[in-house]
Amino acid sequence: QVQLVESGGGLVQPGGSLTLSCAASGTIFNDYYVEWYRQAPGKEREWLATISNDGRTNYEDFVKGRFTISRDNAKSTVYLRMDNLKPEDTATYRCKAVKLNAPEYWGQGTRVTVSS
Repeated sequence: QVQLVESGGGLVQPGGSLTLSCAASGTIFNDYYVEWYRQAPGKEREWLATISNDGRTNYEDFVKGRFTISRDNAKSTVYLRMDNLKPEDTATYRCKAVKLNAPEYWGQGTRVTVSS
């Protein structure tokens, strides 16, 4: 059993920044890869970024250079820093914890609205 809670969303103006957090409990956090996804109303869920157990990262092309995923295993938390936000970034952002031979776990999400 893994529990994930996202936080840090809110309203931000275009060009602004937010840092989202994904706090984990219920297991040994550093065994897991963690991914960030987002979904806007009426649109497909989009994968954004992945961070491995040992801190290796991978990003979807359309967020490269603006979004940064990181983790602090001592705090059992993964972060997504989002810079130069655009209206099209408006969505609900969710984290997912995955590892081999185990179920995947999702958080409930945190909403981000980018608007003037």
